[in-house]
Amino acid sequence: MTKSLVSFNASHTLATLHSSFGSLFSIFAPNPHVLRALKITLVATHDGKTEFASLSLFETVKNGIILTSMRQVGNLLALVGRAGIVMARSVACFPAVLVRKTGRRDLMKQLYATGIRTLPVITVVSLFTGMILALQVGLELARFNQEIYLGAAVMLSLIREMAPFSCGICLAACVGSAVAAEIGTMKVNDEIDALSIMGIGPIRFLAAPRIMALVIMAPLLAFYCCVMGTVGGGLVGYTQLNVDFMQYMSSAMTMAEIKDLAVGLIKALVFGLVIGTVSVNEGFNTKFGATGVGKATQRAVIVSFLCILIFGYMITRLCYR
Repeated sequence: MTKSLVSFNASHTLATLHSSFGSLFSIFAPNPHVLRALKITLVATHDGKTEFASLSLFETVKNGIILTSMRQVGNLLALVGRAGIVMARSVACFPAVLVRKTGRRDLMKQLYATGIRTLPVITVVSLFTGMILALQVGLELARFNQEIYLGAAVMLSLIREMAPFSCGICLAACVGSAVAAEIGTMKVNDEIDALSIMGIGPIRFLAAPRIMALVIMAPLLAFYCCVMGTVGGGLVGYTQLNVDFMQYMSSAMTMAEIKDLAVGLIKALVFGLVIGTVSVNEGFNTKFGATGVGKATQRAVIVSFLCILIFGYMITRLCYR
Protein backbone atom coordinates (compact mmCIF):
# COMPACT_ATOMS: atom_id res chain seq x y z
CA MET A 1 0.00 0.00 0.00
CA THR A 2 1.31 3.43 -0.99
CA LYS A 3 0.82 6.55 1.09
CA SER A 4 1.66 10.07 -0.03
CA LEU A 5 2.02 13.18 2.01
CA VAL A 6 2.49 16.66 0.51
CA SER A 7 3.73 19.41 2.79
CA PHE A 8 4.13 23.00 1.64
CA ASN A 9 6.59 25.31 3.38
CA ALA A 10 4.94 28.75 2.83
CA SER A 11 6.72 30.72 5.53
CA HIS A 12 8.02 33.18 2.99
CA THR A 13 5.06 33.61 0.64
CA LEU A 14 5.48 37.37 0.63
CA ALA A 15 8.91 36.87 -0.90
CA THR A 16 7.18 35.31 -3.89
CA LEU A 17 5.06 38.39 -4.27
CA HIS A 18 8.19 40.50 -4.05
CA SER A 19 9.82 38.52 -6.86
CA SER A 20 6.70 38.68 -9.02
CA PHE A 21 5.53 42.24 -8.52
CA GLY A 22 8.72 44.09 -7.73
CA SER A 23 8.64 47.06 -5.43
CA LEU A 24 4.88 46.88 -4.92
CA PHE A 25 5.40 44.58 -1.94
CA SER A 26 8.85 45.81 -0.96
CA ILE A 27 7.49 47.23 2.29
CA PHE A 28 6.22 43.84 3.45
CA ALA A 29 8.51 41.32 1.77
CA PRO A 30 11.52 39.80 3.57
CA ASN A 31 14.98 39.32 2.13
CA PRO A 32 14.78 37.80 -1.40
CA HIS A 33 17.44 35.20 -0.49
CA VAL A 34 14.87 33.24 1.49
CA LEU A 35 13.07 32.39 -1.76
CA ARG A 36 15.20 29.26 -1.88
CA ALA A 37 13.32 27.93 1.13
CA LEU A 38 10.01 27.99 -0.72
CA LYS A 39 9.67 24.39 -1.94
CA ILE A 40 7.18 21.59 -2.33
CA THR A 41 8.35 18.52 -0.41
CA LEU A 42 6.98 15.12 -1.42
CA VAL A 43 7.20 12.28 1.12
CA ALA A 44 6.23 8.85 -0.22
CA THR A 45 6.18 5.50 1.58
CA HIS A 46 6.29 2.36 -0.56
CA ASP A 47 6.96 -1.17 0.68
CA GLY A 48 8.31 0.12 3.97
CA LYS A 49 10.76 2.50 2.32
CA THR A 50 10.46 6.25 2.71
CA GLU A 51 11.50 8.45 -0.18
CA PHE A 52 11.86 12.22 -0.22
CA ALA A 53 11.68 14.52 -3.23
CA SER A 54 11.99 18.29 -3.21
CA LEU A 55 10.64 20.40 -6.07
CA SER A 56 10.96 24.18 -6.28
CA LEU A 57 7.62 25.92 -6.54
CA PHE A 58 9.08 28.42 -8.98
CA GLU A 59 10.30 25.64 -11.25
CA THR A 60 6.81 24.16 -11.21
CA VAL A 61 5.20 27.49 -12.07
CA LYS A 62 7.79 28.16 -14.78
CA ASN A 63 7.20 24.77 -16.39
CA GLY A 64 3.45 25.34 -16.26
CA ILE A 65 3.78 28.72 -17.94
CA ILE A 66 6.01 27.26 -20.65
CA LEU A 67 3.59 24.41 -21.35
CA THR A 68 0.63 26.80 -21.44
CA SER A 69 2.46 29.13 -23.81
CA MET A 70 3.38 26.25 -26.11
CA ARG A 71 -0.22 25.08 -26.10
CA GLN A 72 -1.46 28.57 -26.98
CA VAL A 73 1.08 28.87 -29.79
CA GLY A 74 -0.05 25.49 -31.12
CA ASN A 75 -3.69 26.58 -31.06
CA LEU A 76 -2.77 29.81 -32.86
CA LEU A 77 -0.88 27.95 -35.58
CA ALA A 78 -3.80 25.55 -36.01
CA LEU A 79 -6.20 28.50 -36.34
CA VAL A 80 -3.95 30.14 -38.93
CA GLY A 81 -3.72 26.88 -40.84
CA ARG A 82 -7.48 26.37 -40.92
CA ALA A 83 -8.05 29.97 -41.97
CA GLY A 84 -5.42 29.65 -44.70
CA ILE A 85 -7.11 26.56 -46.10
CA VAL A 86 -10.50 28.30 -46.10
CA MET A 87 -9.01 31.34 -47.85
CA ALA A 88 -7.22 29.26 -50.51
CA ARG A 89 -10.29 27.15 -51.28
CA SER A 90 -12.52 30.22 -51.39
CA VAL A 91 -10.22 32.09 -53.77
CA ALA A 92 -10.09 28.99 -55.96
CA CYS A 93 -13.90 29.07 -56.14
CA PHE A 94 -14.07 32.73 -57.34
CA PRO A 95 -14.30 31.73 -61.04
CA ALA A 96 -17.13 29.30 -60.26
CA VAL A 97 -19.02 32.09 -58.50
CA LEU A 98 -18.79 34.30 -61.60
CA VAL A 99 -19.64 31.53 -64.06
CA ARG A 100 -22.74 30.15 -62.36
CA LYS A 101 -25.95 32.18 -62.45
CA THR A 102 -26.80 31.37 -58.85
CA GLY A 103 -23.28 32.35 -57.85
CA ARG A 104 -23.60 35.76 -59.50
CA ARG A 105 -26.92 36.29 -57.78
CA ASP A 106 -25.44 35.44 -54.39
CA LEU A 107 -22.49 37.72 -55.13
CA MET A 108 -24.78 40.65 -55.93
CA LYS A 109 -26.62 40.12 -52.65
CA GLN A 110 -23.37 40.13 -50.74
CA LEU A 111 -22.12 43.21 -52.59
CA TYR A 112 -25.29 45.03 -51.57
CA ALA A 113 -24.95 43.90 -47.94
CA THR A 114 -21.26 44.75 -47.84
CA GLY A 115 -21.27 48.05 -49.72
CA ILE A 116 -24.63 49.79 -49.81
CA ARG A 117 -25.81 48.88 -46.34
CA THR A 118 -22.56 50.02 -44.71
CA LEU A 119 -22.42 53.39 -46.51
CA PRO A 120 -24.17 55.38 -43.74
CA VAL A 121 -21.74 54.13 -41.08
CA ILE A 122 -18.68 54.64 -43.28
CA THR A 123 -19.85 58.12 -44.28
CA VAL A 124 -20.15 59.27 -40.67
CA VAL A 125 -16.87 57.63 -39.63
CA SER A 126 -14.91 59.03 -42.59
CA LEU A 127 -16.32 62.55 -42.23
CA PHE A 128 -15.46 62.82 -38.57
CA THR A 129 -12.09 61.15 -39.08
CA GLY A 130 -11.17 63.86 -41.59
CA MET A 131 -12.57 66.58 -39.36
CA ILE A 132 -10.60 65.38 -36.33
CA LEU A 133 -7.41 65.09 -38.35
CA ALA A 134 -7.85 68.58 -39.79
CA LEU A 135 -8.60 70.12 -36.41
CA GLN A 136 -5.69 68.50 -34.58
CA VAL A 137 -3.15 69.00 -37.36
CA GLY A 138 -4.42 72.49 -38.20
CA LEU A 139 -4.04 73.73 -34.65
CA GLU A 140 -0.40 72.64 -34.61
CA LEU A 141 0.30 74.05 -38.07
CA ALA A 142 -1.23 77.37 -37.02
CA ARG A 143 1.48 77.73 -34.38
CA PHE A 144 4.04 77.93 -37.19
CA ASN A 145 1.82 79.80 -39.70
CA GLN A 146 1.83 76.76 -42.04
CA GLU A 147 -1.91 76.27 -42.50
CA ILE A 148 -1.42 76.04 -46.26
CA TYR A 149 -0.15 72.47 -45.77
CA LEU A 150 -3.29 71.34 -43.97
CA GLY A 151 -4.77 69.70 -47.08
CA ALA A 152 -1.59 67.75 -47.79
CA ALA A 153 -1.35 66.48 -44.22
CA VAL A 154 -4.98 65.36 -44.10
CA MET A 155 -4.90 63.78 -47.56
CA LEU A 156 -1.69 61.82 -46.98
CA SER A 157 -2.89 60.59 -43.58
CA LEU A 158 -6.18 59.43 -45.04
CA ILE A 159 -5.02 57.92 -48.29
CA ARG A 160 -2.09 56.03 -46.76
CA GLU A 161 -3.50 54.81 -43.49
CA MET A 162 -6.68 56.20 -41.99
CA ALA A 163 -9.08 55.54 -44.87
CA PRO A 164 -8.21 51.82 -45.22
CA PHE A 165 -8.06 51.46 -41.45
CA SER A 166 -11.45 53.12 -40.85
CA CYS A 167 -13.00 51.16 -43.69
CA GLY A 168 -11.62 47.88 -42.35
CA ILE A 169 -12.88 48.58 -38.84
CA CYS A 170 -16.37 49.36 -40.14
CA LEU A 171 -16.45 46.26 -42.34
CA ALA A 172 -15.26 44.03 -39.50
CA ALA A 173 -17.88 45.42 -37.14
CA CYS A 174 -20.80 45.55 -39.58
CA VAL A 175 -20.15 42.78 -42.10
CA GLY A 176 -17.67 40.41 -40.47
CA SER A 177 -19.79 39.97 -37.37
CA ALA A 178 -22.90 39.33 -39.46
CA VAL A 179 -21.10 36.73 -41.60
CA ALA A 180 -19.73 34.90 -38.56
CA ALA A 181 -23.15 34.90 -36.86
CA GLU A 182 -24.99 33.76 -39.99
CA ILE A 183 -22.65 30.89 -40.83
CA GLY A 184 -22.29 29.99 -37.15
CA THR A 185 -26.06 29.67 -36.79
CA MET A 186 -26.16 27.44 -39.86
CA LYS A 187 -23.37 25.33 -38.36
CA VAL A 188 -25.05 24.68 -35.02
CA ASN A 189 -28.35 23.93 -36.79
CA ASP A 190 -26.63 21.32 -39.01
CA GLU A 191 -27.53 23.23 -42.16
CA ILE A 192 -23.94 23.12 -43.41
CA ASP A 193 -23.89 19.35 -43.01
CA ALA A 194 -27.14 19.21 -44.96
CA LEU A 195 -25.53 21.18 -47.79
CA SER A 196 -22.66 18.69 -47.89
CA ILE A 197 -25.08 15.76 -48.00
CA MET A 198 -26.89 17.35 -50.95
CA GLY A 199 -23.59 17.70 -52.81
CA ILE A 200 -23.33 21.49 -52.41
CA GLY A 201 -19.91 22.62 -51.29
CA PRO A 202 -20.15 24.97 -48.28
CA ILE A 203 -17.02 26.81 -49.37
CA ARG A 204 -18.35 27.53 -52.85
CA PHE A 205 -21.91 28.26 -51.71
CA LEU A 206 -21.27 30.20 -48.48
CA ALA A 207 -17.66 31.33 -48.16
CA ALA A 208 -16.62 32.32 -51.69
CA PRO A 209 -19.40 34.90 -52.41
CA ARG A 210 -18.93 36.62 -49.05
CA ILE A 211 -15.15 36.81 -49.23
CA MET A 212 -15.27 37.93 -52.86
CA ALA A 213 -17.75 40.68 -52.02
CA LEU A 214 -15.48 41.99 -49.26
CA VAL A 215 -12.44 41.88 -51.55
CA ILE A 216 -14.30 43.88 -54.22
CA MET A 217 -15.99 46.42 -51.99
CA ALA A 218 -13.20 47.14 -49.49
CA PRO A 219 -11.00 49.17 -51.93
CA LEU A 220 -14.03 51.06 -53.26
CA LEU A 221 -15.22 51.91 -49.77
CA ALA A 222 -11.69 52.93 -48.74
CA PHE A 223 -11.52 55.36 -51.67
CA TYR A 224 -14.95 56.71 -50.74
CA CYS A 225 -13.78 57.06 -47.13
CA CYS A 226 -10.74 59.03 -48.29
CA VAL A 227 -12.89 61.40 -50.37
CA MET A 228 -15.37 62.03 -47.57
CA GLY A 229 -12.61 62.47 -45.00
CA THR A 230 -10.86 65.01 -47.20
CA VAL A 231 -14.11 66.94 -47.63
CA GLY A 232 -14.71 66.87 -43.87
CA GLY A 233 -11.20 68.17 -43.25
CA GLY A 234 -11.77 70.96 -45.77
CA LEU A 235 -14.96 72.02 -44.01
CA VAL A 236 -13.15 72.25 -40.68
CA GLY A 237 -10.27 74.13 -42.26
CA TYR A 238 -12.63 76.64 -43.89
CA THR A 239 -14.95 77.20 -40.92
CA GLN A 240 -12.53 77.04 -37.96
CA LEU A 241 -8.99 77.54 -39.25
CA ASN A 242 -9.60 80.18 -41.95
CA VAL A 243 -8.08 78.02 -44.70
CA ASP A 244 -9.53 78.62 -48.16
CA PHE A 245 -11.26 75.48 -49.41
CA MET A 246 -9.77 75.66 -52.91
CA GLN A 247 -6.30 76.19 -51.49
CA TYR A 248 -6.88 73.24 -49.17
CA MET A 249 -7.89 70.98 -52.08
CA SER A 250 -5.00 72.20 -54.22
CA SER A 251 -2.53 71.33 -51.49
CA ALA A 252 -4.14 67.94 -50.99
CA MET A 253 -4.07 67.01 -54.69
CA THR A 254 -0.54 68.31 -55.20
CA MET A 255 1.13 66.30 -52.43
CA ALA A 256 -0.71 63.00 -53.00
CA GLU A 257 0.94 60.54 -55.39
CA ILE A 258 -0.23 57.49 -57.31
CA LYS A 259 1.90 55.32 -55.05
CA ASP A 260 0.00 56.53 -51.98
CA LEU A 261 -3.32 55.68 -53.59
CA ALA A 262 -2.06 52.26 -54.68
CA VAL A 263 -0.79 51.43 -51.19
CA GLY A 264 -4.08 52.48 -49.62
CA LEU A 265 -6.11 50.36 -52.04
CA ILE A 266 -3.85 47.35 -51.54
CA LYS A 267 -4.29 47.69 -47.79
CA ALA A 268 -8.05 47.81 -48.16
CA LEU A 269 -8.04 44.75 -50.43
CA VAL A 270 -5.94 42.78 -47.94
CA PHE A 271 -8.19 43.91 -45.09
CA GLY A 272 -11.26 42.73 -46.98
CA LEU A 273 -9.69 39.34 -47.67
CA VAL A 274 -8.61 38.93 -44.05
CA ILE A 275 -11.97 40.01 -42.61
CA GLY A 276 -13.88 37.65 -44.89
CA THR A 277 -11.55 34.72 -44.17
CA VAL A 278 -11.57 35.20 -40.40
CA SER A 279 -15.35 35.63 -40.23
CA VAL A 280 -16.12 32.61 -42.42
CA ASN A 281 -13.60 30.44 -40.58
CA GLU A 282 -15.05 31.36 -37.19
CA GLY A 283 -18.52 30.60 -38.49
CA PHE A 284 -17.49 27.18 -39.75
CA ASN A 285 -15.89 26.30 -36.39
CA THR A 286 -18.84 27.37 -34.23
CA LYS A 287 -19.94 24.92 -31.51
CA PHE A 288 -22.26 24.70 -28.50
CA GLY A 289 -25.42 26.36 -29.77
CA ALA A 290 -26.37 29.99 -29.26
CA THR A 291 -23.53 30.59 -26.81
CA GLY A 292 -21.05 29.37 -29.39
CA VAL A 293 -22.51 31.68 -32.02
CA GLY A 294 -21.97 34.67 -29.75
CA LYS A 295 -18.40 33.65 -28.96
CA ALA A 296 -17.63 33.02 -32.64
CA THR A 297 -18.94 36.47 -33.54
CA GLN A 298 -16.85 38.06 -30.79
CA ARG A 299 -13.71 36.22 -31.88
CA ALA A 300 -14.26 37.17 -35.51
CA VAL A 301 -14.40 40.88 -34.69
CA ILE A 302 -11.45 40.80 -32.29
CA VAL A 303 -9.20 38.78 -34.59
CA SER A 304 -10.16 40.99 -37.55
CA PHE A 305 -9.22 44.14 -35.61
CA LEU A 306 -5.86 42.67 -34.65
CA CYS A 307 -5.14 41.50 -38.19
CA ILE A 308 -6.01 44.95 -39.57
CA LEU A 309 -3.46 46.55 -37.27
CA ILE A 310 -0.76 43.96 -37.93
CA PHE A 311 -1.15 43.79 -41.72
CA GLY A 312 -1.50 47.57 -41.93
CA TYR A 313 1.88 48.02 -40.29
CA MET A 314 3.51 45.30 -42.39
CA ILE A 315 2.29 46.75 -45.68
CA THR A 316 3.37 50.26 -44.69
CA ARG A 317 6.80 48.98 -43.70
CA LEU A 318 7.24 47.17 -47.01
CA CYS A 319 6.07 50.04 -49.19
CA TYR A 320 7.73 52.99 -47.41
CA ARG A 321 11.29 51.99 -46.61
